[in-house]
Amino acid sequence: MIGVIGEALIDLKVDQEDARHPVAHPGGSPMNVAVTLGRLGAEAAFFGRLSGDAFGKLLRTHLAESEVRLQWIVDAAEPTSLAIVSIDTGGSARYAFHVDGTADWQWAADELPQHPGLDAVHAGSIALAVDPGGPVIEQWLAALSARTTISLDPNVRPALLGDREDYRARLERWLGFAAIVKVSDEDLAWIWPGTDPAELAEAWIAAGRKLVVVTRGGEGSLVWAGGEAFAVPAAPVDMVDTVGAGDSFSGALLDWLDRNGRLRPDGLARLTASEAREAVAFAAKVAAVTCSRAGANPPWRKELG
Repeated sequence: MIGVIGEALIDLKVDQEDARHPVAHPGGSPMNVAVTLGRLGAEAAFFGRLSGDAFGKLLRTHLAESEVRLQWIVDAAEPTSLAIVSIDTGGSARYAFHVDGTADWQWAADELPQHPGLDAVHAGSIALAVDPGGPVIEQWLAALSARTTISLDPNVRPALLGDREDYRARLERWLGFAAIVKVSDEDLAWIWPGTDPAELAEAWIAAGRKLVVVTRGGEGSLVWAGGEAFAVPAAPVDMVDTVGAGDSFSGALLDWLDRNGRLRPDGLARLTASEAREAVAFAAKVAAVTCSRAGANPPWRKELG
């Protein structure tokens, strides 16, 4: 089973010309990854703190309908987090967050199982970076990493991260226990401005990471795996918006690795460059479908043909 931990929030999509009728979409990067996994047929469980308010009920329904297991959901007293999403003419999304005192960030150590028996756990985005819950998640992942593959997507949201140097120090710790790193070129430009992504990726591989993918939107991805570095093109798409595209990429990447015996630590250690190329191409295909429709709405496996 694959676990995903982090925020599940509501994306309120607002028309830039008329903001009077926003549309609520279930969202949050980690939850989108879990939904992608569930829709692709992977055995996936979500670790999240979900409110009992109307939005929290919507999130539960969305996860369950996407065949994501909910046995480790925490019933939270706090309200659901909100992200205000506006889409520019090119389909790119911009976010403003309303998160003070909301459910996603209040993790306590006793809310997380110590031996969940997972093959892999995916983490990243805001919940791992924001106090007070972020350090709790970090310690949990570090303890699991000796026997469980940890997948990391920083998915940077600068407005919520505070001091760049402090965030960078946290990320360096996460990189110490992550076996899979998927990161966008935009993330890297904010974290390490002016640094060549290849220089960073090569250093991570040298330090023990098994698979590193740098996504570049329509320019495709750069990949390091199996002793090689190579590029994989983006899949063609009729663009509607990019909401959830990176998350569906992460979910599809994990799904491919799982289905092909390359997700658990022993299998990931044997991942070849040709296998990684195929995995990333599949992830790009799934992300393209997500970009072809509004909101974070990844495809079901039957839609892929």
